Amino acid sequence: MEAEPSSRPAGSPTVGVIGLGDIGSGVAAGLVRVGVELVVCDIRPESTAPFAETARVASDPAELGSLVDVVIVAVVTDEQVLAVLDGATGALARARRGSTVVIVSTVAPSTVARVAELAGACDVSVADCGVSGGPSSAAEGALISMIGGDDEVVERIRPVLDAFSSLVVRMGPLGSGLQAKLARNLVQYASWLAAYEAQVLAEAAGIELAKLAQVIKASDARIGGASTLMFRRTVAPFTSEDDAGLVQAMRTAATLAHKDLRGAMELGDSLGIELPLAAMTDARADALFGISPDVTAAGSGGGR
Repeated sequence: MEAEPSSRPAGSPTVGVIGLGDIGSGVAAGLVRVGVELVVCDIRPESTAPFAETARVASDPAELGSLVDVVIVAVVTDEQVLAVLDGATGALARARRGSTVVIVSTVAPSTVARVAELAGACDVSVADCGVSGGPSSAAEGALISMIGGDDEVVERIRPVLDAFSSLVVRMGPLGSGLQAKLARNLVQYASWLAAYEAQVLAEAAGIELAKLAQVIKASDARIGGASTLMFRRTVAPFTSEDDAGLVQAMRTAATLAHKDLRGAMELGDSLGIELPLAAMTDARADALFGISPDVTAAGSGGGR
């Protein structure tokens, strides 16, 4: 496939959005709000209809690619990402030289590499942008964006990212944006599993689940959620070179975690409830707090 030459418009770039689901439609709406010239494409007419008066509707991804400087891909699966970019009707078939593809879809690292290979043959840059915040944040133009790509590429598309984001963090080279998104989603789904297992235990004990949710929401607002322990540069265990007070505080926290988790498992046993996540967390609680058996509290360094 060969990109067709085109003069770049002066001023802000023309942007195309392929895929107008919950995230893509929010991204497109955010671009409209800041006055970006917009082209949209979706196989569902009902999805493009809301943009009929504020954007140009392309007949297929190839037409969209010929009209824009930045192609934002917001479809669902890896297969769909490749389908809307590759082939005779894909955006890269007629993409402008020097344009940029931004992958917003949550896809595998191998798919990002494949897109980069295809785009490179057309003199098209690629950035990957993991987004978090869900449909409500997308609709408000307030997504949290994790961007990966070359410095020059990220800088060039930064005004586009700002149009639909409340926070943009450059995670590193190409691929790192979606790698960060996968790590972030691991936190989300694993915490939901923890919430589910807690509800199983509470329900078996006769506790009203709505009341449990109420106290968890209130306490999380005070003590923070899953990111509370994410303050170090590494997850490696503390060493004797680290701050002694911090190491001791984390050792105490690990001891309390073991006590509470084992109390929950004892309750589960008495109720005939299996708590596999609690058992796994108990087994790894020392690592969770950065504690290893050979760490002493005698260190005097500055912490890591």
